[in-house]
Amino acid sequence: MNNYFLIFLVLIAFGCTSNRNKPAKSIKTAMTQLNIKNDQFKSYTFLKNMYEDPYFPNFLVDKGKAILVELCLKIEAQNPKKLQELYSLTHAATSRFNDLDDEFAENESEIETAARECIAEDFDFIAKSFGFEADVEELIATREW
Repeated sequence: MNNYFLIFLVLIAFGCTSNRNKPAKSIKTAMTQLNIKNDQFKSYTFLKNMYEDPYFPNFLVDKGKAILVELCLKIEAQNPKKLQELYSLTHAATSRFNDLDDEFAENESEIETAARECIAEDFDFIAKSFGFEADVEELIATREW
């Protein structure tokens, strides 16, 4: 299989597109996602509902996806044993989403109810995939959206 075909398959599998004339940075994120050891993430589509809604610029959703992929890699690297250790990692990731809020506003979008639900679902999926029964609201307790 040639490299171009493989990249094409990765783009399709991970919803790597761009809109509003902004370049997609998802190829790197998709390839990084493949580095997550936990097999549940190999074919998981982060922020799927946000990618499907044209209200959310894909290049910004790509940034959110990168935050979630990096969170998974940090969880694997740090191997938290207690919920408080996990919450520390998810709070840091949530703060990075907070930082994206202005960029969404600059692009006539925002992290609103639909986005909040989508992001929270992925945080919950991540926690459960790593064996934690966490409170979803606590996972994203530092949110400003």
